[in-house]
Amino acid sequence: MKELQHLNKYFLKYKTHLLIGVVITIAARIFLLYTPRYVKQIFVVVGEAKSGKITQEVFKAELLEAILYIVGAAIIGAILTFFMRQTIINVSRYIEFDLKNEVYEQYQKLSLNFYKNNRTGDLMNRITEDVGRVRMYAGPAIMYSINTFTLFVIVIIYMINASPKLTLYTVLPLPILSVIIYKLSKEIHKRSTIVQEYLSKLSTFTQESFSGISVIKAYGIEPQTATNFKSLALGSKEKQISLAKVQAWFFPMMILLIGTSNLLVIYIGGMQYINGEIESLGTIAEFIIYVNMLTWPVATVGWVTSIVQQAEASQKRINEFLKIEPEIKNAVATHTEITGDITFNNVSFTYDDTNIQALKGVSFNVKAGETLAIIGKTGSGKSTILDLIGRLYDINEGSIVINETKIEDLNLIDLRDNIGYVPQDAFLFSDSIKNNIKFGKENATDNEVIEAAKNAHVHKNIVKFNNGYDTVLGERGITLSGGQKQRVSIARAIIKSPKILLFDDCLSAVDTETEEKILKNLNKVSKGKTTIIVSHRVSSAKNADKIIVLDDGKIVQEGTHETLVDTEGYYKHLFLKQLSETNSDES
Repeated sequence: MKELQHLNKYFLKYKTHLLIGVVITIAARIFLLYTPRYVKQIFVVVGEAKSGKITQEVFKAELLEAILYIVGAAIIGAILTFFMRQTIINVSRYIEFDLKNEVYEQYQKLSLNFYKNNRTGDLMNRITEDVGRVRMYAGPAIMYSINTFTLFVIVIIYMINASPKLTLYTVLPLPILSVIIYKLSKEIHKRSTIVQEYLSKLSTFTQESFSGISVIKAYGIEPQTATNFKSLALGSKEKQISLAKVQAWFFPMMILLIGTSNLLVIYIGGMQYINGEIESLGTIAEFIIYVNMLTWPVATVGWVTSIVQQAEASQKRINEFLKIEPEIKNAVATHTEITGDITFNNVSFTYDDTNIQALKGVSFNVKAGETLAIIGKTGSGKSTILDLIGRLYDINEGSIVINETKIEDLNLIDLRDNIGYVPQDAFLFSDSIKNNIKFGKENATDNEVIEAAKNAHVHKNIVKFNNGYDTVLGERGITLSGGQKQRVSIARAIIKSPKILLFDDCLSAVDTETEEKILKNLNKVSKGKTTIIVSHRVSSAKNADKIIVLDDGKIVQEGTHETLVDTEGYYKHLFLKQLSETNSDES
């Protein structure tokens, strides 16, 4: 139960609903317990009528009164049971909602390193399957526990008042039941943890298969993928069956023990009646009803125990992520103004997951409103610079200064709000094109969306779709071509009109003619904004105020297009190579 203590704050939050639920539960059980008492009364009245102690009129009146009491108590008990479920079960839904939001907010805070080390399917499983199992503990398990405890206490009191000796024999099997439940609970907890781990593996495999379905089809590996899925599913099935086998012991044991109690009531009660220790057969009938009223609550003890064990296993998995401290923290609560002046001072950075040093003593300055182009080979550290400016990672050595303030001392929300970022791998959501562009500015008007699309040179493509800007994209924007996805991503970045624009090789999937038109529009849009363009093409970098060339994480060249073209080095060789390719294409 240690892991489930995390939910105590939610129980305190909804304590009023829970207390009302508890009161209603107790009241409902009390009304339902009128039945056995009046059943006993009916037996007494029948006995008195048979022996002639009362007249037929009195017999009918007392019988009708008892029946009316039983029916009335049953109706009131049923109504209260309805409200009991409405209070306690609703609380479990509130807790499920809050816990899912807590997990999701934690996911949002965690750094990119976390997502590199954890699979999407596992993350999804924890926020769906695991939270769902915890909800069962917060609702049904608590409701039935209160219900069972209340019923037990009241029934035992009534039974002792009726016949202490018969009560003792009736509850004799219960300690045996407790030992069995304890033994089985430990095994259920162990097997539940394994089941949840397999569900995560299954979710991860399924999610990755659907995301990469085009690659699977292109390589014709559907049979192999299906075999791998079947293998995982078979493993999951075996673990589920293993858990079910243990759980299956509960109900047979309950029925056996309750049946034993019934036999004891009939035998011991019968002997007591013969010996004159109890006055009426109605007492035996009353006890049998009490025992059968305890049948379901006793049976739910096993079910509730199973739920609690599964919930604890799930909450443990959830807590593992909730306890992770975010690597990137916003240490500044006050608002900070961002103008766009960026300085790297001897910055070095190494990726934790691969131990690759991406940057080695990099230093440069971009003044507010200037454009910087970064050129270099694949793996030279270009994209890393953009990630560090957005503070997706924290540096190992040196300092990054924005607005004459170290980046760690800036309000993280303000920093990212003032950045328009177009990643190398354009990611679009499974939503309309309009909403994908408005992702950069939620309150943007339709005219602003169209203007941004025009500047990204994608408007003409969008209007050709049947639903235009309302066209809903497939997962990861699969409906669009690579170039269209990049241009929609550009529109999403420029629509928010940020102080800093970061373009990470975002024109690699468009032809040179389209690139030229987009760059012309970007020059107009980016006026007064600090712009950093990462590219493999000289054509994307030539109009920048400053160009740096990276190689193996170091700046090997720096200057304007004109100075670098006249200087021997990587930039000049790249320029001549791409110039000859362009001339060759034109001829």
